[in-house]
Formats: sequence, structure tokens, C-alpha cells
Amino acid sequence: MDMLFDLPEPETPEQAVIAHYRLSDAQYGSRAERDAIFDAERAMSAAVERAGVGEVDGNEFGGGEAVLYAYGADAGALFKVMEPTLRGLPFRPAYVVLRRGNRGTESRVEL
Repeated sequence: MDMLFDLPEPETPEQAVIAHYRLSDAQYGSRAERDAIFDAERAMSAAVERAGVGEVDGNEFGGGEAVLYAYGADAGALFKVMEPTLRGLPFRPAYVVLRRGNRGTESRVEL
């Protein structure tokens, strides 16, 4: 069969580390809590960039929760770089979802 186009090979699915923290109120938490999340996000972004394992892609606040998002080729390697900072945040309960491959392959780590 003749091919009209050279189609690129499918890319490796992007993996994710998604960290969830309960805040002190039912909305956006205190200013100090938001500042702590922003500081942790900056620290993890620098560490992830230095390690070359992906990128920290932002945060989301609301409903009494803060969520941090990071993406890369290997969720385990990404989490290993981020873990010290994630565990250093004082907000509990907290957990991290490691998404490997597609949405159907997830594991949860309690912090």
C-alpha cells in the first residue's frame, strides 16, 4: 500500500503529579496559606526544571482546597523531585495523585 503522508509516531502520553491540600476555610484559605502554596510552587518549579523531569504547571484554589499540577514523561521521577517540598507543606489532610499514561492508571500517595 502506498502512503500519501508520513504520519508522526504517537507521542508518549504525558504523566502527571496532582497534589491536593485542605485549607482552613471553605473557600480559598488564608493569605498565609496561599503564600505558602505559591512559595512551594516556585521552589518545586525550579527543582523540577533543574532535574529536567517535567514542569510545574500551576495551581487551583477553591472549595477549601489548593491543588498543584505538574506534568512530565515519568510521574514517579517527577514526584521524587517534588516530594520533599510537598511533604513540607503543613496543610492536612493532603494527598497526591500520580497519573501514569492515561487517566485509568492512577495511584494515590497520602502526605
